[in-house]
Amino acid sequence: MKIYIRNMACESCKVVVKDALLKLNLNPVKVELGQAEIKEELTNATKQKLDNIINKVGLEIVETKGGILIESIKNHCQSYVVSEKHVKVNISEYLSQKLNKDYKYISNIFSEVEMCTIVHYINMLKIERAKEMLLFADYNLTEIAHKLNFNNLSAFSTQFKKITGFNPTHYKNLKNKKRFAIQELTKKKQ
Repeated sequence: MKIYIRNMACESCKVVVKDALLKLNLNPVKVELGQAEIKEELTNATKQKLDNIINKVGLEIVETKGGILIESIKNHCQSYVVSEKHVKVNISEYLSQKLNKDYKYISNIFSEVEMCTIVHYINMLKIERAKEMLLFADYNLTEIAHKLNFNNLSAFSTQFKKITGFNPTHYKNLKNKKRFAIQELTKKKQ
């Protein structure tokens, strides 16, 4: 049985879900971003217990088709941004291929539910990744812009300032740097 889970954004989320399943004596076949597969059928009582456990870290079970599609879009966007190899297609082609759906349909559903466009969401993901790289990596701004597939340093700096209010160099020198969890990106005011 597949269980779809909202807000899974990293390897740690997969560990949390797997541990929760094992705690409930469920046998995970596979746990990946946005979903887990178990051998058993899930009773309503067990589903509620699982949801209560994973809610403590900001995750939740998704049961509607629209919710499942949104989480799938987010997970593919995340993969698109963090991919070490440069994806040679634009996001619209990438999502259409991955989800086997028309991009206009995907885009409309996403915008209605998340109140931002997919392109804006991708840019927010890129900037959060850039913040992480500025804090924890020894990359210069040009390397960060290149790794995040911006056309050039100017495009990166412009997008960074638009989203954070600071240029990248100023942000790097701030004493109190603020980063957002992936789950919070579409919740904050656009």
